[in-house]
Amino acid sequence: MGKLEELEARLAAIEDVEAIKELKYRYWRCLDRKLWDEMAECFTFDATVKYGEGKYSFAGRDAIMKFLREAMGPDSGFVGVHQGHHPEIELTGATTARGTWSLYNYVLFTKSGRGHREAAYYEDEYAKQDGVWRIRHTGYTYLFCEEWDRGDTRSLKLLAP
Repeated sequence: MGKLEELEARLAAIEDVEAIKELKYRYWRCLDRKLWDEMAECFTFDATVKYGEGKYSFAGRDAIMKFLREAMGPDSGFVGVHQGHHPEIELTGATTARGTWSLYNYVLFTKSGRGHREAAYYEDEYAKQDGVWRIRHTGYTYLFCEEWDRGDTRSLKLLAP
């Protein structure tokens, strides 16, 4: 392989890694903003998930999206922010990759008055289909997970939404 081909291959690898990062960021943004149609496009049709260390496991994009819409939709009282950090992306083939992400998640359950905070590590698998990177598998393992009654803090006021 000549220098030009080597540079082109390196550039293509960098572009793939950046596309995977954008994919995961889009996944979290869509989750937090409840943009279900856009979020569905983040997954392969045969994707699998294992949320909550496998407590919530689903196979197939339709099953995953049904769960998310019901568990976190507008009637659920779920308001959260997912922050992903420290991506480690490994290209395992021309159209496959895996990644590890650090997660910090803060959730308000407005109907029950509960708060929820967790830190975890995501382990993902990705597939490039028709030139677009998608999530083939995602799941996480907790570092910690805690929940509390928001009413225990007397001065706490929810100002939005």
